[in-house]
Amino acid sequence: MKGNILVVDDDSIIIRSCRGVLEPMGFDVNGTTNPKEALELIKTHDYDIIITDMIMPGIDGFELIRRTKELKPNTAIIAMTGYSIKETIKDTLEYGILDYLQKPFSPNILADTVERVDNMSRKLKSQGAVSGDEAADGAHKIDAVNALIKQYKTVPGSLITVLSKTQEILGYLPPAVQRLIAKGLRIPVSEVLSVVSFYPCYTMRVRGKHNIRVCIGAACYAKKADTIVQKLCDHLHFNEDNITEDKKFSYETVRCLGACASAPVIEVDHDSHGTVDPDKITEILKNYN
Repeated sequence: MKGNILVVDDDSIIIRSCRGVLEPMGFDVNGTTNPKEALELIKTHDYDIIITDMIMPGIDGFELIRRTKELKPNTAIIAMTGYSIKETIKDTLEYGILDYLQKPFSPNILADTVERVDNMSRKLKSQGAVSGDEAADGAHKIDAVNALIKQYKTVPGSLITVLSKTQEILGYLPPAVQRLIAKGLRIPVSEVLSVVSFYPCYTMRVRGKHNIRVCIGAACYAKKADTIVQKLCDHLHFNEDNITEDKKFSYETVRCLGACASAPVIEVDHDSHGTVDPDKITEILKNYN
């Protein structure tokens, strides 16, 4: 069994759907439509991941996350919403969510997100078990980010510079790092998120040298986008962070690339490829060294 998950949503269909996807993956999934019951379960059970809707009657997702972090601070949280994902992240960054899901989401997106959060959570809980070289490298990078923030904290309008240099150091800008930057520069975390969300050069996900984006929107999914994902995984052998061992390629699924007429569509870096034949995906990648 991979881990214990609690799904909290006032729509029982969402809970059943999550069970249908996550239980075959090896997760033990509980669910409740009642946020008050969820809090009682959190008090008496140790969940590895909690997936919670944000807008619910009575106790909403924001309050549930806040109380969960008070009761079980090491629990990984995934925020789930049908509203503006940007606004939801802005409001939940302060509470330390690890990832988010925007409704409606496909089974692939749910599986990818939970798998990523599960691996991230396990790494955070077992930091003491990493090798000396890995620990030293991680500490060195965080020290470099802190030094960067200190260097620019009194420089007006330095946010973009700090974000760019931080991404060069770490490779991405996760929520925890955004909070660190906001605190160091003495600006609202919502301002940091707004810049990260607006500019496509920034990412909250770890990426390889070449990042592959596979559209799994309705049009692309109907034309075997899921087969493209499977072919990529079979050929490139991504790790749990969706990056190849040599860090040459990474991949992510997206809901729409705005080219439905050319479905199925993928992007490699800034290059768009339409009407992709899943069996010829390796031919496309040969152009990226």
